[in-house]
Amino acid sequence: MTAPDLTSLIGRAERVLAQLEAWLPPAPPDIDWSAHAFRWRKRGARGWLDAVRHISTIHVEDLQHIERQKAIIDRNTRHFLHKKPANNVLMTGARGTGKSSLVKAMLAAYGDQGLRLIEVDKSDMADLGDIVDLIAPRPERFIIFCDDLSFEEGEAGYKALKSVLDGSVSASGDNVLIYATSNRRHLMPEYMSENLGAKHQSDGEIHPGETVEEKISLSERFGLWLSFYPFKQDDYLDIVNYWLDQHGCSSKNIQESRTEALQWALERGSRSGRVARQFARDWAARHA
Repeated sequence: MTAPDLTSLIGRAERVLAQLEAWLPPAPPDIDWSAHAFRWRKRGARGWLDAVRHISTIHVEDLQHIERQKAIIDRNTRHFLHKKPANNVLMTGARGTGKSSLVKAMLAAYGDQGLRLIEVDKSDMADLGDIVDLIAPRPERFIIFCDDLSFEEGEAGYKALKSVLDGSVSASGDNVLIYATSNRRHLMPEYMSENLGAKHQSDGEIHPGETVEEKISLSERFGLWLSFYPFKQDDYLDIVNYWLDQHGCSSKNIQESRTEALQWALERGSRSGRVARQFARDWAARHA
């Protein structure tokens, strides 16, 4: 082959490679392990830990009227940090009562002691095994957090979560815990028709159908269940007052907000901590 032919062939090959590179997704960036929080990102079939630069900060003392839940999750997180036995946590219950905020508060309290948070979307739960393998050699202590977790029939993430929690041949590592929030106590929809699979024995004992057992088996793999309940009216007003005080409102101004705070909750059909904080922002902006 002559030199011009070889030059032409190399040029054609370079053009083909350039076209291929345009179609291929770029390589994932290097992981910034100095960050305190990460999100699991996907680009095609590739996933990586993307450092969160601006963390939504909330402190434990900002969360009102969930004292029992705060004490339990704080104790469990401290045990985890000190390399003592600790449990995966499932938090269920009323919306806006502080489930997600409580996880973020743990990061604010213990991030300087080596605690790290990895947020994983429900749609990416099938990648849990890859995430666990990625962080296994690291010295930090990682909480994998999934907010508003639930599954429909046949979703791939269901089995991945089940394996990581308990039951896989490979251990998940002692530097990983899973904290999840859900509006479903057993993480999956439950139907009346499933009870038709129950077997009625002559001794009167009822044996639940296998489909019911399968659904319960996932939530039972969480060592700690924390339930959150709607706030009473006085509790809701306490939370409103707390946030108004944080926004610099005077005592007189806070007292004047009571009627409007109750109307605000009535319009939204909820006396949650989230609704209380939203009202406090609006009131403080108008009156502080």
